[in-house]
Amino acid sequence: MRPRRFAWTLALLALPATAHAQAYQCRAPRVSSVPQIAADSKPRRVPITGYTLALSWSPEFCKPRESAPAHRVQCSGENGRFGLVVHGLWPQGTRTWPQWCRQENPLTPAELRKRLCMMPSARLIARQWAKHGSCMTKRPETYFGVTQILWESLRIPEYDRISREEGLTAGRIRRAFAEANPGLPASAVGVKLNERGWLQELRLCYSKRFRPTRCDDRRYGARDGARARIWRGL
Repeated sequence: MRPRRFAWTLALLALPATAHAQAYQCRAPRVSSVPQIAADSKPRRVPITGYTLALSWSPEFCKPRESAPAHRVQCSGENGRFGLVVHGLWPQGTRTWPQWCRQENPLTPAELRKRLCMMPSARLIARQWAKHGSCMTKRPETYFGVTQILWESLRIPEYDRISREEGLTAGRIRRAFAEANPGLPASAVGVKLNERGWLQELRLCYSKRFRPTRCDDRRYGARDGARARIWRGL
């Protein structure tokens, strides 16, 4: 993305911010180094046609990982309890997506620590910059700044209460998010369930100007009538 267009997008995104997206108590630990990330596939540069903001449901992710040292920040409870957290902001192409582009500026420990309450994993932050952010902009602080603006513009539904409803479906999860965020249609909210039907991730679909847009089938995920469950972390 050209610098001028990216600056215009940042100014545009700053306008609709409403409320902080998550009400947990987070204490970011100190960070002295940035994890080294190796590409697991070939670089790919294609024109960007839109974006996906992927939000992970932390209680489900942490269910088998509470004692795992690699996921201590997110799952141990020592740094707060998390609900939805950012998995990543992913540029999209027409039939595929750009990835593993050349990194012109390094991610610093200070920048990494600043984002740990939004993305509570140092390795995840480093990987998202290396795989996705590097294809959007030259500077990691710009990539994560845009991600933070999108994140903080969202309101999170009361999924703890919704999880207790009888006959819960993917459509109910999707509509709840859209209703909490006027201007975000349900068609722009993808719902990813795991193989057992538990909520794993939400995927919010945007145009290349960061306006909500209808998700394609791959990102839309579970159909509205699919039975769903939400793990509350109890």
